[in-house]
Amino acid sequence: MLDIKLFRTNPDIIRENIKKKFQDDKLPIVDEIIKMDEDFRRAKQRADELRAMKNKISKEIGALMGQGKKDEAEEAKKKVGEAAAELAACEKESEELTEEIRRRVMIIPNIIDPSVPIGKDDSENVEKERFGEPVIPDFEVPYHIDIMESLNGVDLDSARKTSGNGFYYLTGDIARLHSGILSYARDFMIDRGFTYVIPPFMIRSGVVDGVMSFAEMENMMYKIEGEDLYLIGTSEHSMIGRYVDTINDEDALPYALTSYSPCFRKEVGAHGIEERGVYRIHQFEKQEMIVICNPDESNEWYDRLWQNTVDFFRTLDIPVRTLECCSGDLADLKVKSLDVEAWSPRQKKYFEVGSCSNLGDAQARRLSIRVKPKDGGATYFPHTLNNTVVAPPRMLIAFLENNLCADGTVKIPEALRPYVGGKDKILLPEKK
Repeated sequence: MLDIKLFRTNPDIIRENIKKKFQDDKLPIVDEIIKMDEDFRRAKQRADELRAMKNKISKEIGALMGQGKKDEAEEAKKKVGEAAAELAACEKESEELTEEIRRRVMIIPNIIDPSVPIGKDDSENVEKERFGEPVIPDFEVPYHIDIMESLNGVDLDSARKTSGNGFYYLTGDIARLHSGILSYARDFMIDRGFTYVIPPFMIRSGVVDGVMSFAEMENMMYKIEGEDLYLIGTSEHSMIGRYVDTINDEDALPYALTSYSPCFRKEVGAHGIEERGVYRIHQFEKQEMIVICNPDESNEWYDRLWQNTVDFFRTLDIPVRTLECCSGDLADLKVKSLDVEAWSPRQKKYFEVGSCSNLGDAQARRLSIRVKPKDGGATYFPHTLNNTVVAPPRMLIAFLENNLCADGTVKIPEALRPYVGGKDKILLPEKK
């Protein structure tokens, strides 16, 4: 959410940013906000004048009564009543305008970073760097579900009966691998100085409004019927919401946190939800990074966050690349965003396994998260950032394809072995 002062002082910056995001339909809203803000300030000024008038006349009434000037006192009381009625109308108008302004400001996109490439959609995202050498083995790599089924590790048919498409049962060594990867990710981030947190998996609508745009909410969130609660689509929502309506000491920043959670997503409009696989699903688990920091440090943290994901995947022998998201592919709250993509030997291309985002002060402003400077100056809004460490079972696709052996077994990189009982391989089940 942008500061209303920017609409007052430099609305052309906002208009140009809207054009860069190819959302020209929102341009008229800027003019609506400016007009409503003028009306709001006019109503507020009149309300201030009326309060001062009321106070002045109220003091005069006592003096008039003391002087025996009852008629004049009654006339003054009448003026107080008229002022009170007009004041109530001004206050009501101010409240209504405040709500209308906020509603419109909430759908205006955040100002993107100057480094963001300009493009209409994800087809114009820009590759930044590759890490590790992509390998195409000299044997055919099966579809990921076929690999899992050969290891007795997945049951989609039963999940379809119990829950529908987009759900799964993981079993045996694949289930253990799934849990092991999450445990390894937890310790990996703790070793890098992050504090481990398990947050609530449901949040109230007020927090939802603060952490994401309305369009994202409609496409992602499951609502609990009859309650003001939503299932989280990522732990970032709950983690940032933890600080709603707080004033934080500057010396306490940055908050560098890593959180585990299950994630639930509608995936409205997603292609492939009916496919036989675990790439796009309604339920998964994730280890996340969240940072709340001084605005001057947010770009530095942004680079540290995505590098953590790259380093994590490389310890598991998975080649990755980073992809800078263009302006048209950025969600409205984001200042900049970078995807981490893993190499798929079967498809001979990269696919997304995580996303790093800097949201500037948008979430902090919406949720009233403030910082108190150590020098005693005015409070300010911190910046918030988030990044995926790992999100199996999607990540399992990259893991299985890149660590598959010609005989159908799957090698376990050394870093992960302590989390899967010391195994160096997942073996094919013995035939009965």
